[in-house]
Amino acid sequence: MVRKVYRIEAKGSIDHLELAEEELSPHGDNEVAVAVRAIGLNFADIFAIQGLYSATPKGPFVPGLEYSGIVLAVGKKVKQFKKNDKVMGVTRFGAYANHLNIDHRYLYKLPARWSFEDGAGFLVQGLTAYYALVPLGNLQKGQNILIHSAAGGVGIYANRIAKKFGARTIGAVGSAAKIPLLEKEGYDSWIIRSSQFAADLLTILGEKELHLVLECIGGKIFQASYDALSPMGRIVVYGSASFMTPGDRINWLSVIWRYLTRPKVDVMEIISSNKAVLGFNLIWLYEKVDELSIHLKNLIKLNLEPPHIGSVFPFSELPDALKLFQSGRTTGKVVVSLSEEG
Repeated sequence: MVRKVYRIEAKGSIDHLELAEEELSPHGDNEVAVAVRAIGLNFADIFAIQGLYSATPKGPFVPGLEYSGIVLAVGKKVKQFKKNDKVMGVTRFGAYANHLNIDHRYLYKLPARWSFEDGAGFLVQGLTAYYALVPLGNLQKGQNILIHSAAGGVGIYANRIAKKFGARTIGAVGSAAKIPLLEKEGYDSWIIRSSQFAADLLTILGEKELHLVLECIGGKIFQASYDALSPMGRIVVYGSASFMTPGDRINWLSVIWRYLTRPKVDVMEIISSNKAVLGFNLIWLYEKVDELSIHLKNLIKLNLEPPHIGSVFPFSELPDALKLFQSGRTTGKVVVSLSEEG
């Protein structure tokens, strides 16, 4: 089969994405051949394209971590799926394609009444929020949770999951324009990231303790969030958007400066203040498929609503979708649709 892919030959810029055609090898005995119908975009895609993600494959590669589609064929040893099943899946890169072969263990049935766009926007960001809050964050009823990038895909699911556990949520966003979405999603309160963030956060908390923070910004925002944590509180770091370079090319001087001046937490201070700092890179969980499956099944059991899809682009405009996503002006999930592929 000849398929279309977006490939990066040289890391450094979204402009290096090239649409190409290539032969797709026959699927293996444990694999499923999928006609991709939608692709979910993630910040890890941009970091990989820019060469800032340590898990990125060496040399040319096809980005993309999640997708949905229709089963075209199944391998001899695959019993869980059949031709024409609607599925959603994750992959360790390679999702920017209109067809792919994937180990059946990384596929899940698309929930009834969910669109392909819904399916492509669920797994990575839902799992990121769940893994940060529950296994790592030890989320408990009645806790106060600060969620950064609250209007993004992870932030929205983090709020929904926290509400399932009876927690109180504070959403942090970079623009007042995103506050109506936070209201709609049921956040208890919100805060705009600014030079006054640290003081504003303490004002919102008042006498309440801050038990858990989901942090993906870095820099001064990380430091202010950590400082506000109560004893026995946890800050779970799953990204560092402050290193994101706006525009088409990396500003290496800016990246290096931010790296050298990044906040550092002293181990002895962690002990004396009785706080915890945890970090994770979800892509490494991909190699532990049994553990990955357990967490995803527990996430699905929460019976959450479909993701909030903020923007949908055609496959032909995937680079433009990435640039808009990179700008930070989007809300919810940015998805690429392949309906025009037939």
